[in-house]
Amino acid sequence: MSSIGGAQDLPGGRAADPDARSGAEPYALLRTINDPAALRSLDRGSLRRLADELRAFVLDSVSQTGGHLSSNLGTVELTIALHYVFDTPEDRIVWDVGHQTYPHKILTGRREAMNRLRMLGGISGFPRRSESGYDAFGTAHSSTSISAALGMATAAKLKGESRRAIAVIGDGAMSAGMPFEAMNNAGVMDVNLLVILNDNDMSISPAVGALNRYLTRLMSGRPYSAAREASERVLGGVPPLLELVKKVKEHAKGLVTPSTLFEEFGFHYFGPIDGHDLDALVPTLANLRELHGPQFLHVVTKKGQGYKLAEADPVLYHGPGRFDPAEGIKKSTGGRLTYTQVFGDWLCDMAAIEPRLVAITPAMREGSGLVKFAQKYPDRYFDVGIAEQHAVTFAAGLACEGMKPVLAIYSTFLQRGYDQLIHDVAIQNLPVVFALDRAGIVGGDGATHNGVFDFAFLRCVPNMVVMAPSDENECRQMLYTACQLNSPSAVRYPRGSGPGVAVTSQMNALPVGRADKRRQGRKVAILAFGSMLHPSLEAADVLDATVYNMRFVKPLDLDAVAEALRSHDLVVTVEEHQVQGGGGAAVAEAAAGLGLNPSLLLLGLPDRFIDHGDPAVLLASVGLDGTGIIEAIQARLATLT
Repeated sequence: MSSIGGAQDLPGGRAADPDARSGAEPYALLRTINDPAALRSLDRGSLRRLADELRAFVLDSVSQTGGHLSSNLGTVELTIALHYVFDTPEDRIVWDVGHQTYPHKILTGRREAMNRLRMLGGISGFPRRSESGYDAFGTAHSSTSISAALGMATAAKLKGESRRAIAVIGDGAMSAGMPFEAMNNAGVMDVNLLVILNDNDMSISPAVGALNRYLTRLMSGRPYSAAREASERVLGGVPPLLELVKKVKEHAKGLVTPSTLFEEFGFHYFGPIDGHDLDALVPTLANLRELHGPQFLHVVTKKGQGYKLAEADPVLYHGPGRFDPAEGIKKSTGGRLTYTQVFGDWLCDMAAIEPRLVAITPAMREGSGLVKFAQKYPDRYFDVGIAEQHAVTFAAGLACEGMKPVLAIYSTFLQRGYDQLIHDVAIQNLPVVFALDRAGIVGGDGATHNGVFDFAFLRCVPNMVVMAPSDENECRQMLYTACQLNSPSAVRYPRGSGPGVAVTSQMNALPVGRADKRRQGRKVAILAFGSMLHPSLEAADVLDATVYNMRFVKPLDLDAVAEALRSHDLVVTVEEHQVQGGGGAAVAEAAAGLGLNPSLLLLGLPDRFIDHGDPAVLLASVGLDGTGIIEAIQARLATLT
């Protein structure tokens, strides 16, 4: 597949805006499209130019704001074709994962808002129902689209409405179980549902699993060009519908075989077709729009399409920060270690001395810091695909046989494996280590990705040990501690870099359930959990407060809690977590159990979902910086005098 057809490339393979060469207003055609109705008024011949402008606009926008890039460059033509053929928003389009919807946002009235993408007060990087009527369903976690679209199609039938429901699924989302649960249900229901498989051979990390091999074998073992020519012969002339179905079955089945898999679920299968060829996409979608029952269209696209640097390394360009498109992303050569890097280094060091250690990821090799481990210990590295539930029980099975499994998973994604954590790991008291990355506020990804519920849902589970490091070196020691336990444990650490504490090469197990008093003060005691230690110390210097680094959310250090409660006028808990059910709630429960009735102030995240934006700004907005902690404590002290 080529870069943007006919468009001039800038350095680095960046596609130039087609209008720039003629001196016309940049993005002249794109700027006339403020909603899909305007798009549908265009003649078919203008769509190629619109695709060129839209792709260039996506690249320009993301390079200035940061965000998801490779996936969005790959869905330009598909997005145009969907809005051109279907009557959106009356027809519902559900985008799986959601990080491939920037072209959709631009064409649905949010073009000028792209300069505030993923910023506080700006638009989300994912579909959001409250943001636009064109966002039929909020997505950000994987593999939900078919279930949601099936629900919408069923509702349309019950209400006697003729609208269509379309699920666009790709980026490895078919490696999860939920799409197959939905297809199994949809195949026996008489509803108008179209599932589009956006087959780009990529999730965030390279796609894995038997289904991916199956699709890859299809594309390589049977010449794709022959399949495409057959599709053009069958679909290009827009034959009558019955003849269309007959010819597709006659021609395509002899060439390709995935129809066997999807038709066993009760779908009519069509494809594969080139997802960057508007002359194939538009008539195919127009024909499928008129068919009834569950339909499945297999579309082949390329991540990073049109920008050669992203085509060559779609993982690097999956979610970049700001960069110069002409020069490309410059890899960092310095700066503070991130917690993810601390984990990755520890994992390799631990594997060198513990031959039973194995590492598991649900399709997040790069994000979870497993690249080096995968290279050094390929036989002990397991990417199970986007399948969090399976990942947890797979780890449990390994632990049953004496292995030491470490499951590297984002806090927000572990929510999907919660039943398995309780039933398959905790009840059996198996020594699985959960390395929870992205705990707390994560920034641009917003509410769907904030890891702010793990204290609550983990500390209520018997047999669990739950730790929260306050710096990089403590993170390393906690991971080592977890690996020494004969019970399930979790170490939850934030996204990005820590306070800059040097990481030692040595590893020492921490005493389980013991806090560390970091400062002795007078009237106020601050019990800080994890990342909140350093702003708490900042506040304590002003207030002359005692500070405990609590370290363990479970088991809680009851001696430290009792000491703080009995010798201070006010005890304050601070955590980057929801107040409900968090570390502060654990302290309040402990106070009740000790028969103490202290003055308690619980500081943490409020009972609402925190939006996207700069993490430091977001934390300050809810009083979780040094200044906010000081003000909250002073206000409470004023009520005690």
